[in-house]
Amino acid sequence: MKVAIAKDGNEVSGHFGHCSEYAVFDVKNKEITGSTVLQSPGHEPGKLPVFLAEHKITHVLAGGMGPRAVDLFCANNIEVFLGVQGQIESVIRDFIAGNIAQGESSCSHGPDHECGH
Repeated sequence: MKVAIAKDGNEVSGHFGHCSEYAVFDVKNKEITGSTVLQSPGHEPGKLPVFLAEHKITHVLAGGMGPRAVDLFCANNIEVFLGVQGQIESVIRDFIAGNIAQGESSCSHGPDHECGH
């Protein structure tokens, strides 16, 4: 499994598409076997799911993202976990332990859109 976490410093970013980099963890048998940081190619509709699929990402974790982005990740066989927050090191350990469930996006894309885009 290869997990990408939207990064904002040492914390999970509130919006997947707006962060400048992603913490990527290789996980095998519930152990982290490697980690790296990927620079974002930029926030363009449909670009990030393909970019991360090319890097063999299987799971993404973020505070939020829009419903279209979730659909595009699913179309690229990448499972999405939203509503995630906290320090990245703690989040990846909780995720590996099975303590992170799929939640609601912290980014509202409705009429009162709160993400600033």
